[in-house]
Amino acid sequence: MKRLFSRLVVLALIGLACLAGALAWFAYRPLALRQAPLDFTVEPGSSMKQVARQLVDAGFDMPPLAIVTLARITRQANAIKAGSYEVEAGVTPLQLLNKLSRGDVSQAELPVIEGWNFRQLRAALDRHPDLRHDTAGLSDAQILERLDVDARHPEGLFFPDTYLFARRSSDLDVLRRAHANQQKMLEREWQRRADGLPYKTPYEALIMASIVEKETGQAADRPMVASVFINRLRAGMLLQTDPTVIYGLGADFDGNLRKRDLLADTPYNTYTRTGLPPTPIAMPGTAALRAALNPPATDYLYFVARGDGSSEFSRNLDEHNRAVARYIRKRSQ
Repeated sequence: MKRLFSRLVVLALIGLACLAGALAWFAYRPLALRQAPLDFTVEPGSSMKQVARQLVDAGFDMPPLAIVTLARITRQANAIKAGSYEVEAGVTPLQLLNKLSRGDVSQAELPVIEGWNFRQLRAALDRHPDLRHDTAGLSDAQILERLDVDARHPEGLFFPDTYLFARRSSDLDVLRRAHANQQKMLEREWQRRADGLPYKTPYEALIMASIVEKETGQAADRPMVASVFINRLRAGMLLQTDPTVIYGLGADFDGNLRKRDLLADTPYNTYTRTGLPPTPIAMPGTAALRAALNPPATDYLYFVARGDGSSEFSRNLDEHNRAVARYIRKRSQ
């Protein structure tokens, strides 16, 4: 009996040694992939067994039980992070598990451009192939509600930047980050604002910054453009800025701003209404915010585009008319 027991123990030890050897061989042997690089996704809330099946379905050639066993032995079975991943040829099961437990997800990016309006931002989100389109079919008001943003209008509330995200992230997550960034940037610049500005709230400064963003052909002109509009506000003059009229036309704007558009009274027509328009007209960047909140002290009231992206600034209407005649004539020649 003792001899039989000893033999059984020896056989069990040999079996365990063989299993350990096979598992070690599996752990360090490069996996066969359906394609390289291979993109795959670990779904949120998945157990290790479900993760193993997702890996096989994605294109890993391996026994699901082997990767589950290896994950348990290495104590990584409960540490796997959901997300989108990318691996190259030559990856071993142990390297794969380490990657999954670190949450080393693959990232995509979305550039959000200064001067875009919210309609353009939504279009960029909708066409991005690596985002989950949770905003599809929602109105602007419903999007703000999902983001828990207490505002009636989304324009200008999102900061232009390049946003990195894990593939298959929600477009709402990108918007949430962009909104938080804009709030932080606006608050910071508002605290640093110059004295005596004609704004009652940070939101009014955001509106001005959006106009400066759309009116500026060259970055160096932003502070001067801001000073013109601020001087006009202080003097009770009409802002008379084309971008606000264009924004008010919305999808009806065909690229040609006509005289009848400038005469048609709308909330965004700064040729017919004094003061700022009711909302921003675009997403201003940091430079436009700083220009609107810390403009240089000037006595300029007018400016006209020179045709090379820069602007000519004037103190009175006579100077402005001469500049307009000079540069309009130059462009028409």
